[in-house]
Amino acid sequence: MEEREMKSEKEPAQAGGARRLLLRLGALLLETVLLIVIALYGVMFVLAKGPSPTARNLFVLSVRETSAVGFLANLFFSEEEIAQMEDPSAEEEYRDTDTSLIVIPPDSNGEDGADPWGLVDEDGDGIILEEVYGEGYHGYMMVVLDPVRVIMGSRPEDFGVRGYTVAEMVESFDAVAGINAGGFYDPDGRGNGSIPDTLVVSDGKVYSPERGTAQGFAGFDKDHILHVGRLSAEEIHSQEIQTGVCFGPVLISNGEPRSADSLPSGINPRTGIGQRSDGAVLLLVIEGRQVTSLGATYYDMVEVFQSFGAVNACNLDGGSSSMMWFDGDYVNKCGSVVGIRRVPTTFLVLKEGEKAGG
Repeated sequence: MEEREMKSEKEPAQAGGARRLLLRLGALLLETVLLIVIALYGVMFVLAKGPSPTARNLFVLSVRETSAVGFLANLFFSEEEIAQMEDPSAEEEYRDTDTSLIVIPPDSNGEDGADPWGLVDEDGDGIILEEVYGEGYHGYMMVVLDPVRVIMGSRPEDFGVRGYTVAEMVESFDAVAGINAGGFYDPDGRGNGSIPDTLVVSDGKVYSPERGTAQGFAGFDKDHILHVGRLSAEEIHSQEIQTGVCFGPVLISNGEPRSADSLPSGINPRTGIGQRSDGAVLLLVIEGRQVTSLGATYYDMVEVFQSFGAVNACNLDGGSSSMMWFDGDYVNKCGSVVGIRRVPTTFLVLKEGEKAGG
Protein backbone atom coordinates (compact mmCIF):
# COMPACT_ATOMS: atom_id res chain seq x y z
CA MET A 1 0.00 0.00 0.00
CA GLU A 2 2.78 2.41 0.97
CA GLU A 3 4.66 1.62 -2.31
CA ARG A 4 1.57 2.47 -4.42
CA GLU A 5 1.16 5.79 -2.60
CA MET A 6 4.81 6.72 -3.31
CA LYS A 7 4.33 5.94 -7.04
CA SER A 8 1.19 8.08 -7.22
CA GLU A 9 3.09 10.99 -5.63
CA LYS A 10 5.97 10.65 -8.15
CA GLU A 11 3.71 10.64 -11.24
CA PRO A 12 2.34 14.21 -10.79
CA ALA A 13 5.86 15.38 -9.96
CA GLN A 14 7.25 13.81 -13.15
CA ALA A 15 4.43 15.29 -15.26
CA GLY A 16 5.05 18.71 -13.77
CA GLY A 17 8.77 18.40 -14.49
CA ALA A 18 8.08 17.51 -18.14
CA ARG A 19 5.79 20.53 -18.51
CA ARG A 20 8.42 22.84 -17.01
CA LEU A 21 11.03 21.40 -19.39
CA LEU A 22 8.78 21.97 -22.42
CA LEU A 23 8.06 25.53 -21.28
CA ARG A 24 11.76 26.23 -20.89
CA LEU A 25 12.51 24.78 -24.33
CA GLY A 26 9.70 26.84 -25.85
CA ALA A 27 10.99 29.99 -24.17
CA LEU A 28 14.52 29.25 -25.40
CA LEU A 29 13.27 28.69 -28.96
CA LEU A 30 11.25 31.90 -28.89
CA GLU A 31 14.23 33.83 -27.54
CA THR A 32 16.49 32.38 -30.27
CA VAL A 33 14.03 33.29 -33.03
CA LEU A 34 13.65 36.79 -31.59
CA LEU A 35 17.43 37.28 -31.52
CA ILE A 36 17.72 36.10 -35.12
CA VAL A 37 14.98 38.51 -36.21
CA ILE A 38 16.64 41.38 -34.36
CA ALA A 39 20.01 40.51 -35.90
CA LEU A 40 18.54 40.35 -39.42
CA TYR A 41 16.75 43.64 -38.90
CA GLY A 42 20.01 45.15 -37.72
CA VAL A 43 21.82 43.97 -40.85
CA MET A 44 19.05 45.33 -43.07
CA PHE A 45 19.09 48.64 -41.17
CA VAL A 46 22.83 49.01 -41.72
CA LEU A 47 22.45 48.25 -45.43
CA ALA A 48 19.48 50.58 -45.82
CA LYS A 49 20.60 53.49 -43.66
CA GLY A 50 24.37 53.05 -43.70
CA PRO A 51 26.87 55.35 -45.43
CA SER A 52 27.07 53.34 -48.68
CA PRO A 53 24.51 54.31 -51.38
CA THR A 54 25.65 51.30 -53.43
CA ALA A 55 24.87 48.86 -50.62
CA ARG A 56 21.55 50.61 -49.98
CA ASN A 57 20.47 50.40 -53.62
CA LEU A 58 21.54 46.76 -53.96
CA PHE A 59 19.55 45.82 -50.87
CA VAL A 60 16.40 47.72 -51.91
CA LEU A 61 16.44 46.61 -55.55
CA SER A 62 17.25 42.99 -54.69
CA VAL A 63 14.26 42.58 -52.38
CA ARG A 64 11.94 44.61 -54.63
CA GLU A 65 12.64 42.23 -57.50
CA THR A 66 11.17 39.33 -55.50
CA SER A 67 7.49 38.58 -55.02
CA ALA A 68 7.80 37.24 -51.48
CA VAL A 69 9.96 39.75 -49.57
CA GLY A 70 9.54 42.95 -51.57
CA PHE A 71 7.84 44.54 -48.55
CA LEU A 72 11.16 44.66 -46.66
CA ALA A 73 12.22 47.76 -48.59
CA ASN A 74 9.10 49.55 -47.32
CA LEU A 75 10.27 49.08 -43.72
CA PHE A 76 12.91 51.72 -44.33
CA PHE A 77 11.82 53.82 -47.33
CA SER A 78 8.70 55.38 -48.79
CA GLU A 79 7.41 54.42 -52.22
CA GLU A 80 8.67 57.76 -53.58
CA GLU A 81 12.20 57.08 -52.30
CA ILE A 82 12.14 53.55 -53.72
CA ALA A 83 10.93 54.83 -57.09
CA GLN A 84 13.97 57.12 -57.30
CA MET A 85 16.27 54.15 -56.77
CA GLU A 86 14.43 51.96 -59.28
CA ASP A 87 14.25 54.43 -62.16
CA PRO A 88 17.32 55.74 -63.99
CA SER A 89 17.61 59.51 -64.22
CA ALA A 90 17.25 59.47 -68.00
CA GLU A 91 14.86 57.28 -69.98
CA GLU A 92 16.73 55.04 -72.41
CA GLU A 93 15.81 55.56 -76.04
CA TYR A 94 14.65 52.43 -77.85
CA ARG A 95 15.10 51.92 -81.55
CA ASP A 96 13.56 49.43 -83.94
CA THR A 97 15.59 46.27 -84.34
CA ASP A 98 17.85 46.51 -87.39
CA THR A 99 17.27 43.14 -88.99
CA SER A 100 20.12 43.71 -91.47
CA LEU A 101 22.58 43.12 -88.60
CA ILE A 102 21.50 39.47 -88.41
CA VAL A 103 22.52 37.28 -91.36
CA ILE A 104 21.61 33.62 -90.94
CA PRO A 105 23.84 31.37 -93.07
CA PRO A 106 22.31 28.44 -95.01
CA ASP A 107 24.02 26.00 -92.65
CA SER A 108 23.42 27.48 -89.22
CA ASN A 109 25.12 24.56 -87.48
CA GLY A 110 28.53 25.56 -88.85
CA GLU A 111 31.14 23.34 -90.46
CA ASP A 112 32.72 20.37 -88.72
CA GLY A 113 31.26 21.50 -85.39
CA ALA A 114 33.23 24.77 -85.50
CA ASP A 115 31.71 27.93 -84.04
CA PRO A 116 32.70 31.39 -85.37
CA TRP A 117 33.09 32.67 -81.79
CA GLY A 118 35.59 30.00 -80.82
CA LEU A 119 33.14 27.61 -79.19
CA VAL A 120 33.03 23.93 -80.05
CA ASP A 121 29.92 21.85 -80.66
CA GLU A 122 31.55 18.68 -79.39
CA ASP A 123 28.67 16.28 -79.96
CA GLY A 124 27.39 17.92 -83.15
CA ASP A 125 23.85 18.45 -81.87
CA GLY A 126 23.82 22.16 -82.70
CA ILE A 127 23.75 23.18 -79.03
CA ILE A 128 26.73 24.47 -77.06
CA LEU A 129 26.44 24.80 -73.28
CA GLU A 130 29.04 26.95 -71.53
CA GLU A 131 29.43 27.83 -67.86
CA VAL A 132 29.80 31.52 -67.07
CA TYR A 133 31.39 33.09 -64.01
CA GLY A 134 31.57 36.58 -62.62
CA GLU A 135 32.04 38.40 -59.35
CA GLY A 136 29.65 36.64 -56.99
CA TYR A 137 27.75 34.62 -59.57
CA HIS A 138 27.77 31.45 -61.66
CA GLY A 139 25.52 30.48 -64.54
CA TYR A 140 25.09 28.86 -67.94
CA MET A 141 24.91 30.12 -71.50
CA MET A 142 23.26 27.89 -74.10
CA VAL A 143 24.16 28.71 -77.70
CA VAL A 144 21.63 27.33 -80.21
CA LEU A 145 23.37 27.52 -83.59
CA ASP A 146 20.22 27.19 -85.71
CA PRO A 147 17.62 29.83 -84.73
CA VAL A 148 14.78 28.01 -86.53
CA ARG A 149 14.82 25.50 -83.66
CA VAL A 150 13.93 28.11 -81.03
CA ILE A 151 10.25 28.69 -80.26
CA MET A 152 8.25 30.43 -77.56
CA GLY A 153 6.52 27.57 -75.75
CA SER A 154 3.17 28.34 -74.14
CA ARG A 155 -0.37 27.00 -73.93
CA PRO A 156 -2.70 30.00 -74.40
CA GLU A 157 -5.70 27.74 -73.86
CA ASP A 158 -4.45 27.24 -70.30
CA PHE A 159 -3.90 30.93 -69.47
CA GLY A 160 -5.75 31.50 -66.22
CA VAL A 161 -6.10 27.77 -65.59
CA ARG A 162 -2.66 26.29 -64.95
CA GLY A 163 1.01 27.01 -65.40
CA TYR A 164 3.80 24.63 -66.38
CA THR A 165 7.30 24.03 -65.10
CA VAL A 166 10.01 24.40 -67.73
CA ALA A 167 10.43 20.62 -67.75
CA GLU A 168 6.69 20.11 -68.33
CA MET A 169 6.69 22.62 -71.18
CA VAL A 170 9.72 20.93 -72.79
CA GLU A 171 7.91 17.60 -72.63
CA SER A 172 4.66 19.11 -73.90
CA PHE A 173 6.36 20.38 -77.07
CA ASP A 174 8.67 17.36 -77.42
CA ALA A 175 11.64 19.73 -77.22
CA VAL A 176 15.18 19.10 -75.95
CA ALA A 177 15.87 22.26 -73.95
CA GLY A 178 14.17 25.31 -72.52
CA ILE A 179 14.22 28.30 -70.19
CA ASN A 180 11.50 30.28 -68.45
CA ALA A 181 10.40 33.43 -70.26
CA GLY A 182 7.84 36.14 -69.39
CA GLY A 183 6.39 37.32 -66.11
CA PHE A 184 3.06 36.39 -64.54
CA TYR A 185 0.65 37.48 -61.85
CA ASP A 186 1.92 36.16 -58.55
CA PRO A 187 0.08 37.80 -55.62
CA ASP A 188 2.00 37.24 -52.38
CA GLY A 189 4.13 34.61 -54.12
CA ARG A 190 1.17 32.23 -54.32
CA GLY A 191 0.22 32.40 -57.99
CA ASN A 192 -0.04 29.22 -60.05
CA GLY A 193 1.95 30.62 -62.96
CA SER A 194 -1.00 30.61 -65.35
CA ILE A 195 -1.69 34.30 -66.04
CA PRO A 196 0.87 36.37 -68.00
CA ASP A 197 1.12 39.89 -66.59
CA THR A 198 1.86 41.42 -70.02
CA LEU A 199 0.98 40.68 -73.64
CA VAL A 200 2.09 37.39 -75.23
CA VAL A 201 2.53 36.56 -78.92
CA SER A 202 1.91 32.97 -79.96
CA ASP A 203 1.69 31.79 -83.59
CA GLY A 204 1.36 35.39 -84.74
CA LYS A 205 -1.59 36.16 -82.45
CA VAL A 206 -1.31 38.79 -79.72
CA TYR A 207 -2.90 37.84 -76.41
CA SER A 208 -3.92 40.52 -73.86
CA PRO A 209 -2.49 43.56 -75.69
CA GLU A 210 -4.07 45.83 -73.07
CA ARG A 211 -1.52 44.59 -70.52
CA GLY A 212 1.36 46.25 -72.38
CA THR A 213 5.01 45.22 -72.63
CA ALA A 214 6.45 46.18 -69.22
CA GLN A 215 10.14 47.17 -69.57
CA GLY A 216 10.77 45.28 -72.78
CA PHE A 217 9.65 42.75 -75.38
CA ALA A 218 11.62 39.86 -76.90
CA GLY A 219 10.24 37.91 -79.83
CA PHE A 220 11.04 36.30 -83.18
CA ASP A 221 9.76 37.34 -86.58
CA LYS A 222 8.96 35.03 -89.51
CA ASP A 223 12.65 35.02 -90.49
CA HIS A 224 13.72 33.88 -86.99
CA ILE A 225 15.31 37.23 -86.11
CA LEU A 226 15.00 38.32 -82.48
CA HIS A 227 13.40 41.73 -81.91
CA VAL A 228 13.85 43.55 -78.60
CA GLY A 229 12.27 46.81 -77.43
CA ARG A 230 8.99 48.26 -76.23
CA LEU A 231 6.80 47.19 -79.11
CA SER A 232 3.09 47.91 -79.34
CA ALA A 233 0.61 45.36 -80.66
CA GLU A 234 0.50 47.30 -83.93
CA GLU A 235 4.30 47.20 -84.28
CA ILE A 236 4.29 43.48 -83.54
CA HIS A 237 1.88 42.93 -86.43
CA SER A 238 3.73 45.24 -88.83
CA GLN A 239 7.07 43.53 -88.15
CA GLU A 240 5.47 40.09 -88.62
CA ILE A 241 6.56 38.83 -85.22
CA GLN A 242 5.36 35.29 -84.64
CA THR A 243 6.20 34.59 -81.01
CA GLY A 244 7.33 36.67 -78.07
CA VAL A 245 7.03 37.63 -74.43
CA CYS A 246 7.58 40.68 -72.27
CA PHE A 247 9.65 41.45 -69.22
CA GLY A 248 12.81 43.51 -69.74
CA PRO A 249 14.72 45.62 -69.54
CA VAL A 250 16.40 45.49 -72.94
CA LEU A 251 20.13 44.88 -72.40
CA ILE A 252 21.64 45.25 -75.88
CA SER A 253 19.99 46.79 -78.93
CA ASN A 254 21.47 46.73 -82.45
CA GLY A 255 24.91 46.01 -81.04
CA GLU A 256 24.74 48.88 -78.52
CA PRO A 257 24.89 47.80 -74.85
CA ARG A 258 22.96 49.68 -72.21
CA SER A 259 25.10 51.56 -69.71
CA ALA A 260 25.39 50.49 -66.09
CA ASP A 261 23.84 53.80 -64.98
CA SER A 262 20.71 53.15 -67.06
CA LEU A 263 20.21 49.67 -65.58
CA PRO A 264 19.66 49.96 -61.81
CA SER A 265 19.08 46.54 -60.30
CA GLY A 266 19.69 44.28 -57.37
CA ILE A 267 21.49 40.94 -57.19
CA ASN A 268 19.24 38.01 -58.06
CA PRO A 269 18.91 34.87 -60.18
CA ARG A 270 18.53 35.92 -63.84
CA THR A 271 17.24 34.62 -67.17
CA GLY A 272 17.82 36.28 -70.54
CA ILE A 273 17.73 35.77 -74.30
CA GLY A 274 19.91 37.18 -77.06
CA GLN A 275 21.04 36.64 -80.66
CA ARG A 276 24.37 36.86 -82.46
CA SER A 277 24.96 38.34 -85.90
CA ASP A 278 24.91 34.84 -87.45
CA GLY A 279 21.47 34.19 -85.98
CA ALA A 280 22.58 31.84 -83.20
CA VAL A 281 20.27 32.23 -80.21
CA LEU A 282 21.76 32.80 -76.74
CA LEU A 283 19.85 31.51 -73.71
CA LEU A 284 21.24 32.58 -70.33
CA VAL A 285 20.49 31.59 -66.75
CA ILE A 286 22.45 32.81 -63.73
CA GLU A 287 22.06 31.10 -60.38
CA GLY A 288 21.31 33.15 -57.29
CA ARG A 289 20.50 32.94 -53.57
CA GLN A 290 23.15 30.23 -53.28
CA VAL A 291 26.31 30.17 -51.17
CA THR A 292 28.42 29.84 -54.33
CA SER A 293 26.33 32.25 -56.43
CA LEU A 294 24.50 35.19 -54.89
CA GLY A 295 23.13 36.38 -58.22
CA ALA A 296 23.80 38.99 -60.88
CA THR A 297 22.80 42.53 -61.81
CA TYR A 298 21.37 43.57 -65.16
CA TYR A 299 24.73 44.99 -66.17
CA ASP A 300 26.42 41.68 -65.33
CA MET A 301 24.09 40.16 -67.92
CA VAL A 302 25.08 42.81 -70.47
CA GLU A 303 28.73 41.87 -70.06
CA VAL A 304 28.01 38.13 -70.36
CA PHE A 305 25.91 38.59 -73.51
CA GLN A 306 28.59 40.84 -75.02
CA SER A 307 31.25 38.21 -74.39
CA PHE A 308 29.16 35.76 -76.46
CA GLY A 309 28.69 38.21 -79.35
CA ALA A 310 25.08 39.28 -78.77
CA VAL A 311 23.74 41.93 -81.16
CA ASN A 312 20.42 42.06 -79.29
CA ALA A 313 19.56 40.83 -75.80
CA CYS A 314 16.76 41.20 -73.28
CA ASN A 315 16.28 40.28 -69.64
CA LEU A 316 13.46 37.82 -68.89
CA ASP A 317 11.69 36.87 -65.67
CA GLY A 318 14.25 35.98 -63.00
CA GLY A 319 14.32 35.17 -59.31
CA SER A 320 12.68 31.92 -58.29
CA SER A 321 11.47 31.37 -61.87
CA SER A 322 14.96 31.18 -63.43
CA MET A 323 15.44 27.64 -64.74
CA MET A 324 17.16 25.94 -67.68
CA TRP A 325 16.37 22.38 -68.81
CA PHE A 326 18.65 20.40 -71.09
CA ASP A 327 19.39 16.76 -71.85
CA GLY A 328 16.78 15.38 -69.46
CA ASP A 329 17.44 17.49 -66.36
CA TYR A 330 17.68 21.00 -64.95
CA VAL A 331 21.07 22.58 -65.54
CA ASN A 332 20.98 25.17 -62.77
CA LYS A 333 19.95 25.17 -59.13
CA CYS A 334 16.56 26.69 -58.30
CA GLY A 335 16.61 29.90 -56.26
CA SER A 336 13.33 29.06 -54.52
CA VAL A 337 13.08 27.26 -51.19
CA VAL A 338 9.67 25.86 -52.15
CA GLY A 339 10.76 24.20 -55.38
CA ILE A 340 10.41 24.65 -59.14
CA ARG A 341 7.79 27.22 -60.09
CA ARG A 342 5.19 26.98 -62.82
CA VAL A 343 5.19 29.66 -65.53
CA PRO A 344 2.93 30.58 -68.49
CA THR A 345 5.66 31.04 -71.11
CA THR A 346 9.03 29.57 -72.03
CA PHE A 347 11.61 29.62 -74.83
CA LEU A 348 12.24 26.09 -76.08
CA VAL A 349 14.76 24.37 -78.35
CA LEU A 350 13.27 21.80 -80.71
CA LYS A 351 14.97 18.58 -81.75
CA GLU A 352 17.40 18.63 -84.67
CA GLY A 353 15.62 18.82 -87.99
CA GLU A 354 12.53 20.49 -86.50
CA LYS A 355 11.80 24.19 -86.76
CA ALA A 356 9.43 26.87 -85.54
CA GLY A 357 6.18 26.78 -87.44
CA GLY A 358 7.07 23.37 -88.89
